[in-house]
Amino acid sequence: MTFERKALTSFLLILCLLGPGELPAASDTAKAAAAEKPAETTPKGKEEAPAKEKEAPGEKEAAPQKPAGDKPQAEAPAKEEGGKPAAEMPAEEEDEAAAERKEADAGTTVARPVSSDPVQVYGWREMVKIGDLELKLAAKLDTGALTSSIHAEEKELFERDGKKWVRFIVTDPGEKNTPRNRIEAPLVRIAHIKEPGGKSEAREVVRLNFTIGERKLRADFTLNNRSNMLSPVLIGRTTIKEIGWVDPSRAYLADQKIMR
Repeated sequence: MTFERKALTSFLLILCLLGPGELPAASDTAKAAAAEKPAETTPKGKEEAPAKEKEAPGEKEAAPQKPAGDKPQAEAPAKEEGGKPAAEMPAEEEDEAAAERKEADAGTTVARPVSSDPVQVYGWREMVKIGDLELKLAAKLDTGALTSSIHAEEKELFERDGKKWVRFIVTDPGEKNTPRNRIEAPLVRIAHIKEPGGKSEAREVVRLNFTIGERKLRADFTLNNRSNMLSPVLIGRTTIKEIGWVDPSRAYLADQKIMR
């Protein structure tokens, strides 16, 4: 029994001596295994990082594409705006309004020197003769109107030598027993003039000779129904600036030859 107990004690001592030596080895193995695991995952993470970096350039390239897609939307309104004026109204209908705008712009942007030459002064109302007619008609000198106008009845368009002409009757509708004179004149154009109510009315335009005082002139007249007006003839500012100045406080100054 003593021998067996000694043998058992020796065996246990050997196991105690050998056990601690093996345990560190086992722990080293575990540590090595644990160290190997991060080593395996770390390369994976490094490999994934370049993949994300590859996607990043794609995102950067997609960003400039947004302005490129917005470009047509920015150009579209410019084209619409550029096409708008041409489609608003025909050239003939614009004629009177466009001429007035052009004249107004020229008057504000260009400074014209005042001439020292004497200029005849006319009243706001004068008597005029149309062509070779002996009939004298009252004419209102209106600086608010661009083109001159005359009362015309029984207007008729016809052709002569391949050109358009107008035949009409000139008279004073405000006076009784006034002679009715028929006139024929070449058609210059058709003017579309907007009435106060906003409605556009087409009017024939002819070029007529007329006399005011001792001045003989030639001007464009629109043929209009002026039966509800005080004067059968209206002289617009296109013609007024050729004959002289207007004194709005007086009338019938043409024969007095007042110079200024």
